[in-house]
Amino acid sequence: MSEEYDYIVVGAGSAGCVVAARLTEDPGRTVLLIETGPPDTKPELATPSAWPGLGGTEVDHGYSTVPQPGMGGAAHPYPRGRTLGGSSAINAMVFLRGHRADYDRWAAAGCAGWGYDALLPVFRRMETVAGKDPAYRGDSGPMRPAPVSGGNPLSQVFVDAAVAAGHPETDDFNGARQEGVGWHDLNIVDGRRQSVASGYLHPVRAGRPDLTVSTGSHVRRLLLDRGRCTGVEFLRRGETVTAYARAEVIVSAGSVDSPRLLLLSGIGPADELRATGVPVRHDLPGVGRNLHDHLLCGLVHAAARPVPVGLANLAESSLLWRSDPALPGPDMQLMFMHVPLPPPTGPVPADGFTVAVSTVPASRGSVRLADADPGTPPLIDPAYLGTEADVRRMLHGIGMARRTVAQSPFAPWCEREVYPGPDVADERSLRAFLAEATGPYFHAAGTCAMGTGPDAVVTPELRVRGLAGLRVADASVMPTIVSVNTNAAAIMIGERAAELIRQEAR
Repeated sequence: MSEEYDYIVVGAGSAGCVVAARLTEDPGRTVLLIETGPPDTKPELATPSAWPGLGGTEVDHGYSTVPQPGMGGAAHPYPRGRTLGGSSAINAMVFLRGHRADYDRWAAAGCAGWGYDALLPVFRRMETVAGKDPAYRGDSGPMRPAPVSGGNPLSQVFVDAAVAAGHPETDDFNGARQEGVGWHDLNIVDGRRQSVASGYLHPVRAGRPDLTVSTGSHVRRLLLDRGRCTGVEFLRRGETVTAYARAEVIVSAGSVDSPRLLLLSGIGPADELRATGVPVRHDLPGVGRNLHDHLLCGLVHAAARPVPVGLANLAESSLLWRSDPALPGPDMQLMFMHVPLPPPTGPVPADGFTVAVSTVPASRGSVRLADADPGTPPLIDPAYLGTEADVRRMLHGIGMARRTVAQSPFAPWCEREVYPGPDVADERSLRAFLAEATGPYFHAAGTCAMGTGPDAVVTPELRVRGLAGLRVADASVMPTIVSVNTNAAAIMIGERAAELIRQEAR
């Protein structure tokens, strides 16, 4: 079966939904949006507090990392969204843009047009936010992020404790003060999750005859002809479909599946492709390299009194700070959760809370193919705790977590630290705790990195280097990960991609 469109978007996730919705704002421009997973009709997707149970279900790819030497050889589950909305449909709904320095670093590395000042109008275009500084926040976009209304009292205790420990408070992480301690914006509207599909795609889909959404459709390879990507081959309900793109193919399958699709199509490091039996079509060494993800390690505490049941996403406030004052922006995060995260060993207290430590990693890993079969899961290696610098920063974060909980606002609430426990205090035992308790934050980035050097996969215009008719637009193009949760930045990348495509088309 053969089909033809102006544009084909592979992946209906945080960036892909944006690209498809924005491109079809121009009448007469046909777009095919392809999603491997089912429609986003699973009831639990809309329930904010249900997100921890979505991993391993039909809306998750069900990936795992390879064994991680820095974590004692453990392999970790690595959920990735597999439905309309992608990972924005299964994540914890935190909406943080990141710090100005995150994006200025991209621009300084040669990615013209990707500095903070240039991207601020793009961020504003994404959202509708009431009561905030209009110089920073939007008033007419599809997403409606906001702090939770009537949040858990322990979230405010955490904020007060961090202030008592000497940190400044911000009333808007996405405004003028982008670090310190405060309440997150969340993608929750009227008590329900607002995924990118529910923000961008569903409100317009019925009125866009030029937009075709194909769920349950697994793209097996990109079609290449004399240096140009001409379309895709995919399976839909057991039938092989060939779809041709008159203008472009935009790969927005995420930081695992975007490089995986390029590799399966013969685009990537030539020696690696030959070793897995994939014919080399375009030697591009950076594909699948540069994988990095924030680390996450939870300190679990027993509460001295019952903690109110969470009504939102279980994680409503954070602290962002710099491990070194000389840094241009924050590289550390404490994510406060008013529930006890289950530790790798030992019981969970009946009432408790977690202070989760995270950092921007120095280590770099990869996404590779195990073989040439599109049905074989990829080899995901985030290289967690792969450098001494990462270990040192995480140790610093544990100290900050303990100092925060030791402040007076927590006194009526904290009975004791359960995990790792107060006896784990010397550096040797803390390192052992890190290796046991650190896991993924599920913020994969960087595997089709944007740039101008030999390891870059895409140009600052998001075009795959050396090929025509092909772009990548998702978190995989980040040359370096932003300092916070990556979903808002992924939406922005989708907006920026659509902007670039529409400008060139005109």
